[in-house]
Amino acid sequence: MTIKSNLRKISAELSNMMKCFYIFKDRPSRSQRERRSADSAPELRNQRDTSSSSSTKPSRPTRSTGSSSLPRSIPELFKEKEQNLRAFSLLELKEATKNFNKLLKLGEGGFGSVYKGHLKPPDGSDPVVVAIKKLNIYGLQGHKEWVSEVQLLGAVEHPNLVKLLGYCAVDGERGIQRLLVYEYMPNKSLDDHLFNKSVPAIPWRTRLNIILGAAQGMAYLHDGLAFEVIYRDFKSSNVLLDKDFHPKISDFGLAREGPVEGKSHVSTAPVGTYGYAAPEYVSEGHLSTRSDIYSFGVVLYEILTGRKALERNRPAAEQKLLEWVKRFPVDSNKFSMIIDPRLRNEYSLNAARRIAKLADRCLNRNARERPTIAEVVEVLQQAIQESVEESSRATSIESPSSRTNPSVRNREISKMAIPGARRMSNAAQASSTKLTTRTYIS
Repeated sequence: MTIKSNLRKISAELSNMMKCFYIFKDRPSRSQRERRSADSAPELRNQRDTSSSSSTKPSRPTRSTGSSSLPRSIPELFKEKEQNLRAFSLLELKEATKNFNKLLKLGEGGFGSVYKGHLKPPDGSDPVVVAIKKLNIYGLQGHKEWVSEVQLLGAVEHPNLVKLLGYCAVDGERGIQRLLVYEYMPNKSLDDHLFNKSVPAIPWRTRLNIILGAAQGMAYLHDGLAFEVIYRDFKSSNVLLDKDFHPKISDFGLAREGPVEGKSHVSTAPVGTYGYAAPEYVSEGHLSTRSDIYSFGVVLYEILTGRKALERNRPAAEQKLLEWVKRFPVDSNKFSMIIDPRLRNEYSLNAARRIAKLADRCLNRNARERPTIAEVVEVLQQAIQESVEESSRATSIESPSSRTNPSVRNREISKMAIPGARRMSNAAQASSTKLTTRTYIS
């Protein structure tokens, strides 16, 4: 099927799509749903690249859920859940963004520009604030990545993954129009709060909560489905923050399914962001969930240091974060010198060492020696508990009941949100941000 005919097919399909996301109350009739189920959804041809030694369909064992026919691929799962997405008209999205007004532009990435918009639900209720991403047809990503993101985010659901509300596809004489509509995240990205000096620094325990939430979202992708999903572009600018600084992973245009059962990796052309990609992926094109773990290790060091993976404006010896931190071994007296000075010594050194050791494991050049995402989550939970307990001892405010009753202590850990985080929100929203443009690895 040619690209042109495929685009015409998708455009026709999208015009018949249901409008049933829960904040938009105009659910279709039963006959409409039946007609829709007979049509094809937005389809990504040959989603799977060549496997390391096989190109057969994946046969990863299904989870034990009492069902013998769980979906085993992203397209299959999307077929079951596609009715949760709304197909928006281009006119609706133009009105929501005042014709894509530059004053409403939130940022720009490899896919295109992101705008803040106000959509009016069909039931006449108050407008809903959304983020609308508009494809730049001359950018680094295109229709394939758009379809990939629609299929994946239309198929999965997790508190730590950004929610896709709907999409828009129009083919005209002036070219294609591809847009995505997401829930709005008012506190922008982790990148913005770590590296933008005009924004208040994120407190230590809030940082730990954010990275733990991101790890839990990644754990869902790696282990929470009947098939593996490799995110492939984990970095601080792709971790978005809601009004309470709750983290959600975003930007799934490069995500793909993992290797078939019995294989360690898939072979594919390396794409992603320089400084975050695993060495075996860059040099050999070998991609696995452990590639995501490597990227996670880079972000762990960004959390600790407040420095980007690559900063060209620093002295030559300090430009590459992973090279710089090697000068301060985790068990040495010099280790504390890497900690973000904006924390003003308000952090747990023991927890910081624990996280640095975890980061070093994630950054192991041997992919098989890296921890699983489940192990990452466990270590981060330990670091949070250690930080809470140290803070309680230091301030002498821990109650006797919390020392003797583990359930009380666990409740304290769950209340990690720092009051200052809410105060940071207003200042963060007042500042402008520009999303990091994806750099493709040559």
